[in-house]
Amino acid sequence: MSKEILAIVDTVSNEKQIDRDKVFNALEGALAIAIKKKFENLDPDIKVEIDRKSGDYTVLRRYLIVDTDGQLENPTREITLEAARLDDENAVAGDYVCDKIDDDLSKAANILDDRITATTVKQVLQQKIREAERQQVIDEFIDSVGKLVIGLVKHISRNDIALDLGNGAIASLRRQNMLPRDSFRVGDRVRGILLPIKADGKGPQLEVSRTSNDFLRELLTTEVPEIGEGQLEIVNVVRDPGYRAKVSIRAKDRRIDPKGACIGMKGSRIKNVSNELCQENIDIIIYDDDISKYVINAMEPAEVKQAIIDKDKKLVQIGVDNDERKYAKAIGSNGQNVRLASALIGDGWRINVMTADELENKQHAEKNRLVSSFGDILNIDSDFAQALIDARFDTIELVAFSDPKVIMQDVDGLDDELVAELQKVARDALKNVSTPSGKQVDAALINLDGVDNATVRALAAKEIATLDDLAECATDDLLDIPGFDKEKAGSLIIKARNIAWNLDELEQK
Repeated sequence: MSKEILAIVDTVSNEKQIDRDKVFNALEGALAIAIKKKFENLDPDIKVEIDRKSGDYTVLRRYLIVDTDGQLENPTREITLEAARLDDENAVAGDYVCDKIDDDLSKAANILDDRITATTVKQVLQQKIREAERQQVIDEFIDSVGKLVIGLVKHISRNDIALDLGNGAIASLRRQNMLPRDSFRVGDRVRGILLPIKADGKGPQLEVSRTSNDFLRELLTTEVPEIGEGQLEIVNVVRDPGYRAKVSIRAKDRRIDPKGACIGMKGSRIKNVSNELCQENIDIIIYDDDISKYVINAMEPAEVKQAIIDKDKKLVQIGVDNDERKYAKAIGSNGQNVRLASALIGDGWRINVMTADELENKQHAEKNRLVSSFGDILNIDSDFAQALIDARFDTIELVAFSDPKVIMQDVDGLDDELVAELQKVARDALKNVSTPSGKQVDAALINLDGVDNATVRALAAKEIATLDDLAECATDDLLDIPGFDKEKAGSLIIKARNIAWNLDELEQK
């Protein structure tokens, strides 16, 4: 029997290219399952140990050590800690006690002489060997996740293509991970990106994608040496797989032209990448820290005449040529160009495209609205309102909270007294700022040091209308307000608490 076991292990190890120890472990597990099934009326916990040199195996019955003073839930598989320590004073809960098998279980020594049980061992062993094969493949490819892999088409079905990656590794290229114009035959070489390994009912599976943004990223890294060497950095990649892509590039070495390096001599580099992606159009976009310049670059191939940035709303309004064809080019097929540009910028930014005339009319209408609104709220004439707006004091909050000296410097004809009166009217108007539930923001909160125009409205949106409301906040409650970090949020809350607590003490006195 021992020679037969060693022969089985050697044969499986050689044929499947699996480590002998893993085959031994699989065989031990298969024998344990078969023995347990044969004596399931006793419900034993069986462990089989095979001597790696001789092939002899021992059948042990295990008991889990449980620290309990009461009755055992599973007496055929458990033993109390007190009982275990009678034989081993170092026994601890959670370990196992292994006993010699009793007379009934001793029959298991000839387990393979039973045809039915031997069949069970064979079936379980085959299953465990398949699991070991899959795990060996996973271990081999775990470091290749997110990288380029090349496989030969082995089989084609309606839902996917089986790719042979070598050494017995088979990966699946599902239809949803293929480009619209992909067409392969058995034996074709296919490149893709290895996706994160997931386990399903059949165990861990290898999957490849050609639609992933990372596939384009890796192709460019391979094709453009400056990227692989770190002289250029890929900031972001967005794709409409098979049709169009935008890639933003930043140069770490200012002597290198990012666009020229990626496109290559006569477009050779970018053509190689595009050919791999079934002629997918790839726009190389130069990254810029200036959001306005970055948006204009991202809108290529459109020619942007004007870009208006609203950082609070994360909205960019783009003005392009009035020509219908150029306007359509800026939008792209089914909004593709605008959609990809917005995704490339990321961080929630939206892009609104219109003709230059439309943008000019919209700006004019907005300025007229502001002039009228300022006149009504601040009780000033249109010329005064226009002067404030032209000087970029274009919100009531900016008028209320800006440095008086700056206002006098930027707007002609003002003195200390007039600015003081203007700011008083503006702050009184802001008292009408209310929370979603209708609670008005208190003047003390509006006048708190460190609270500006945007902060007043952000606090109101959180139902924070008074110093007491702010004093009761935790630092984390304010971290989602734009421009706030833990230090700024904590400082503002402390200021509110100091004032609120002092007021409380005065009231008590």
